[in-house]
Amino acid sequence: MDLRQLKYFIAVAEERSFSRAALRLHVSQPPLSTQLKALEDELGVRLLDRTNRGVSLTAAGQVFFDEMRAVLARLERGKEMARNAGRGDVGSLSIGFVSIADYGILPPALKEFRSLYPRVEVHLHELTTDAQVREIRAARLDLGIGLGPLDAPDLHFEAVAQELLLLAAPTGHRLTRGDKAVDLKAMANESFIVPPRDIAPGLFDLIIGQCRAAGFAPRITQQARQMQTVISLVACGMGFALVPASVQNLRRQGVQYRPLQGPAATIELGILRPRDDDDPVSRNFVATLLRVAQTADIPSR
Repeated sequence: MDLRQLKYFIAVAEERSFSRAALRLHVSQPPLSTQLKALEDELGVRLLDRTNRGVSLTAAGQVFFDEMRAVLARLERGKEMARNAGRGDVGSLSIGFVSIADYGILPPALKEFRSLYPRVEVHLHELTTDAQVREIRAARLDLGIGLGPLDAPDLHFEAVAQELLLLAAPTGHRLTRGDKAVDLKAMANESFIVPPRDIAPGLFDLIIGQCRAAGFAPRITQQARQMQTVISLVACGMGFALVPASVQNLRRQGVQYRPLQGPAATIELGILRPRDDDDPVSRNFVATLLRVAQTADIPSR
């Protein structure tokens, strides 16, 4: 028994005629009759009653027809599902992201991705870059959106955007009144709030480097793992912070943001994923994210 015989049988049963079934299948009638006779011989039962008035199903033929029609429908559905999976139209995706991605590029990228691939189930996890690396290695995340540079040779890091570094200061502070760019040298005696280096080495080193370029080593009085916490501490008057520009979208009361004088300092945001990643769902999301980055209100590479 093969798939061709089943399709022949279904066509004859539905058309109630060998000649009409042959036309529908674009085959000649003799091979059609031969194949159905072979099918009946294999099953050991008569499936069709053949008369001068046409073809009808026997009792056994009706049972076989109902079952095989369901089988063929399931087969077609399976073929379509396989095609969809191969194109990345269906499936699930587990994505890690640093908090600044949620203030900038992630929301518009998710909106476009869901409009293009509504049958893909997306699971989001807010994690620091180092935590994303661990989760991707453990196969608990498919990909991540984190901060560069990244020291992880087994992962691929693809730059998505570069964000300007701004000064976050308590509202009304005497050193940041007005809306002009701030000379970082004026902050030499102030307290700074930074992320721990072990979770964001790129951002930490950039902050320290900017302060040293301004002629001082920052007095770090607080460290916070999440950018929301950094901004909350600034709002409470605990100190200043150098943060990526998209953090402005957090809009926390009690905080003001100022550009810095001198050469622009930027932090890199990028996609982390396994080097051997060939999942079509992941590829579609990466393509969407890169496309959105070209039009988002974030300076991109």
